Amino acid sequence: MTPIQTRPYDAARYLRDDADGTAYLQAVIDSAQGDDRLILAALEEVARARNMSQLARDAGMTRAGLYRALSGTGRPSFATVARILHALGLQVSAKPLAGAVR
Repeated sequence: MTPIQTRPYDAARYLRDDADGTAYLQAVIDSAQGDDRLILAALEEVARARNMSQLARDAGMTRAGLYRALSGTGRPSFATVARILHALGLQVSAKPLAGAVR
């Protein structure tokens, strides 16, 4: 039996335009249940689907700083994440949790 050849899944390869990136990032945020590592990983994939050098310039960062902030070991500040989102043409917003009773 021949072993099945696989390669790691890379969402960035499938994010064809801004709408795809926005929908993907929102879907991850909605399902991450507050797991900031998942959200940052999705943000990194969306950023890679775009031009990282231009995105870094738009966010007022170096390319290396952008990669470091979005790496699996990076712990970017909220201000940094907000700048990256703004450079992607996105904004931070809040909405009630589904099913949350207050």
